[in-house]
Amino acid sequence: MKSSPEEQERVMTLQTLDTSLTQLAHKEKTLSVIQALEILTISHNSTRDLIIAAETEKADIKHELSKSEIDVEQVVTRIEKDEKRMASGTASPKELEQMQHELASLNKRRSELEEIELEVMVRVDGIDDRIKSLSVERDQFKLKMAELDAQKTKELTDIAEAVSSANGQRADIAAKISAEVVELYEKIKKTGDGIGAARLIEGKCDGCHLSINAVELSKIKETAADEIVRCEECRRILVRPKGF
Repeated sequence: MKSSPEEQERVMTLQTLDTSLTQLAHKEKTLSVIQALEILTISHNSTRDLIIAAETEKADIKHELSKSEIDVEQVVTRIEKDEKRMASGTASPKELEQMQHELASLNKRRSELEEIELEVMVRVDGIDDRIKSLSVERDQFKLKMAELDAQKTKELTDIAEAVSSANGQRADIAAKISAEVVELYEKIKKTGDGIGAARLIEGKCDGCHLSINAVELSKIKETAADEIVRCEECRRILVRPKGF
């Protein structure tokens, strides 16, 4: 297939741009900021779930506290009732003795219930502290996520601009290469790991990086400059240096 040395150089420029586009696509998929954002999102969501669990636990404890407060209030009401009756002087000696025993039991019960109430209140305070600490941690994660998201957007925008520029250059170069040569290049590129053309450098194909034997090199030297040469090993278009 015929192709002038100038056109073959354009094919190499096309290859350089295609390699750049492949690298940009890989970079887009493997941005470290995306991975960091994913890890941070997992931490944020985990902390958020812990807060939800703690708030649920707090609601249960507060229900327990309400019940404890009601129990204490009921006992206090009975104590006040008995104390008023004793103070009224209308009770018989036997009734007074019974009320004294009942008051002793009620005061003991009141002490026990108030101790339970205090314990529950301490638990509420403890879970409030935990929720506060987790909330601070969650907010810090959220702030960092926003920073990483902005960084990700910028990096993706930069990549998109580079891709657009490379595609524009590629279209200009491809338009200056014959359709037949472009078709051959594209066909080889599909089966050649994205490389359709490579340079001949110091007796080696820069595509497969294998040395070309002396006999084959002699054949290449004898081939006209406007004839496309292909590597015997990888079958890629082999672009020769000037004067080869």
